[in-house]
Amino acid sequence: MFQEISQKQIVELTKGSVLNRHDELMISQLAIDSRQILHPSKTLFVALRGAKADGADFIPQLVKLGVQTFLVHDDFDESTALDVCFIKVADTRRALQLLAKYQRSLFTNPVVSITGSNGKTIVKEWLGEILGQKYAVAKSPKSYNSQVGVPLSIFGIESYHQVAILEAGISKAGEMAALEEMIQPNLGIFTNIGTAHQEGFESLEAKLQEKLSLFKDSNFLIYCRDHDFISEAIESVFPSDKRVGWSDRAGAEFTRSLKVKGNGSRMILMNSDLSTHTFHVPFTDVASLENITHVIVAAITLGQSVGSIQEGIAHLKSVDMRLTLKPGINDSLLIDDTYNNDLAGLKVALDFMQQQRPKRRKILILSDLLQQGSPEKIYAEVSELIKKYRFDQLYGVGKEIFFLEKEFPESFTGFNSTLELLAKLDPETFQNDLILVTGARVFGFEEVVNRLQQRIHGTTLEINLNALTHNYNFYKKLLSPKTKVMVMVKALAYGGGAVEIANQIQTMGADYLGVAFSDEGVALRKQGIKLPIMVLNAMQESFGLCSEFNLEPVVFSPEYFESLASWSIIHHTTMKIHLDMDTGMHRLGFEKKQIEVLKSLIKANPQLEVASIYTHFVGADEEIHREFSLTQMKNFIVMKEEVLSMLSYRPLIHALNSAGISTFPQFQFDMVRLGIGLYGVEVTGKFEQALRTIGTLKTTISQVKELEPGETIGYSRKGVLATGGKIATLALGYADGYDRRFSNGKGYVLIHGKQAPIIGNVCMDMCMVDVSGMDVKAGDEAIVYGEKISLKELAERIGTIPYELLTNISTRVKRVYYLD
Repeated sequence: MFQEISQKQIVELTKGSVLNRHDELMISQLAIDSRQILHPSKTLFVALRGAKADGADFIPQLVKLGVQTFLVHDDFDESTALDVCFIKVADTRRALQLLAKYQRSLFTNPVVSITGSNGKTIVKEWLGEILGQKYAVAKSPKSYNSQVGVPLSIFGIESYHQVAILEAGISKAGEMAALEEMIQPNLGIFTNIGTAHQEGFESLEAKLQEKLSLFKDSNFLIYCRDHDFISEAIESVFPSDKRVGWSDRAGAEFTRSLKVKGNGSRMILMNSDLSTHTFHVPFTDVASLENITHVIVAAITLGQSVGSIQEGIAHLKSVDMRLTLKPGINDSLLIDDTYNNDLAGLKVALDFMQQQRPKRRKILILSDLLQQGSPEKIYAEVSELIKKYRFDQLYGVGKEIFFLEKEFPESFTGFNSTLELLAKLDPETFQNDLILVTGARVFGFEEVVNRLQQRIHGTTLEINLNALTHNYNFYKKLLSPKTKVMVMVKALAYGGGAVEIANQIQTMGADYLGVAFSDEGVALRKQGIKLPIMVLNAMQESFGLCSEFNLEPVVFSPEYFESLASWSIIHHTTMKIHLDMDTGMHRLGFEKKQIEVLKSLIKANPQLEVASIYTHFVGADEEIHREFSLTQMKNFIVMKEEVLSMLSYRPLIHALNSAGISTFPQFQFDMVRLGIGLYGVEVTGKFEQALRTIGTLKTTISQVKELEPGETIGYSRKGVLATGGKIATLALGYADGYDRRFSNGKGYVLIHGKQAPIIGNVCMDMCMVDVSGMDVKAGDEAIVYGEKISLKELAERIGTIPYELLTNISTRVKRVYYLD
């Protein structure tokens, strides 16, 4: 809801000063990303400063696009000012928040806000789905719950919305005040409290109090009274007429009774006035039941009927609420957004789609946007988005979606139902396409995604792109703003999938990529990756590929240099090269005694331009090698200075890997090489809590068996259940990269949050786990590693390092990429 506002009002609200005043211009849209401009002349561009970039750097291109109003920091260089309006403020992020506060004040309908440590996004999505049965609902897109995400969510509230649901998340003390000022919630939901982001607070109690401050002026606060720590804090601060507690024990505003049966549960809620409501929910696990109880109590508190709530519950599924990139049929890429049902979420999905590598066609499969106000207005905006993102083919499902047919008569195909779409959808017509599938849950677009997915067996490596971005930004903050970053994507990006990881890295603003062999670089180029690529070990037979695909080989010996130089002369070509200095690794690289020869070779071969000079630490991750590392640096400085002394230009200098960034920040030079740290493994132990796990390896249970006492399991009869029990066979073996050393109890997986140890030997395509005493069935999910099973721990169990576990994951394991 960005209600039209004048430049003068923006100045007043943000307490800014004006350079090049244009008071007559009215603003109706706001953007923080140069790629998100729909109506340039009506847009306020807020130049935020972040780890990746400074928004002010994009101003010249935005002026050419037609943007006329900019919010910039007060140190903005006026000498570069063009004839447009610049509003200068002390902090553009704070100014963004002040604008959001004003826009929120214009919305008079109820605002629900959710905070806590876990479950915020699921509660928000489920509550939005259920309230959407009756009301037009605005909600935070994805996990937009931060100091910038919350204002963007507020700007997505439109005048036709009847209720808004906003997430609020914080990572350190002092952050909630700004969120509360903007959100001003009428109804609050507190999910739970945990140790996530604990490093930003003095204590768990301090974090709880900070989060609860969001609701200081709310009319009502919903919480679970069975969490004693939370309950005591709330009941000591909030008066009884504000508290809406629920509990499995008597005495709360709502008393819950559960009966779990089959694939669902029956929930009875008794209100304090003794009225009773019964609900049937499709969940049996504790976390989902707690989340859905928050949702139901909130819907009742907002006045929704029991029948309408139950109708909404019938459409809910226990799935991750996330935007997911999946391999599609015939080399297509599939973006799964099958739970989305609003304009704000559609915009996020379109932005995500725009960041993907180019494909033959761009295809949109979209359902009706339910409960979203006037169809003419909504689909007019959808039409503008479709034009901006230039889709080649549109498939629409529903009734109102046919509004798009008038705008796109040649590319639009409409269907009244998903069944009708599926009957006409021929997967073989899709070839190397980029396909976005997005729609309301009631349309069941999961079947569409299943039809278009590449068929690969059930073991999946899920890559969290938000976590990848978080880790990249963490390391950027450790560096000087001028230090460039090369990201290592060798060995299939440490198992994560080189092309998609490289594409995300390119989007994040990295400066270089590093691969091990030329064919890895060629594959990236063929998929549209444009960043400079350094090749660590380019074989002589691949010099032609390096030249053709603009790859930059590492030169590590006089003999190799001479060979490349001869090739380049014969083929009349120039090439950028990187010089590897051996300061102690004794793997590849020029030694001190070879520097004079190297200098002569450089002088004699100007067709080979030195792009960088570098060395590699032997043991930056271990304190025991500190003195040796310092000696390496002394030798490197001498060696690189000798080379620089005879060059008429200055190449990049780099030495630090992930461990080096943490341990020796004084040796950043011009660039660093970020590898294992990006993928969530902090090998020095200094910043382990600051990084996020990016990968989760999952598989499924194929079969469950009951065994008699003394029966054996697997090859060589290594597994034995002495007293009998139950085993589950998993679709995972050493051909998938699951190390055979995990056999016989060395490894374990998590099923329903409980440890299930490997029993017997790991087979090529399967392994067995002991699930005695556990309620499991075929099709249940097993977590092999992820946030709750650390790679470090698993590596230590079998005497190896996390690198090996990551890079061993087979290419037959499906990689799925998502935004949480």
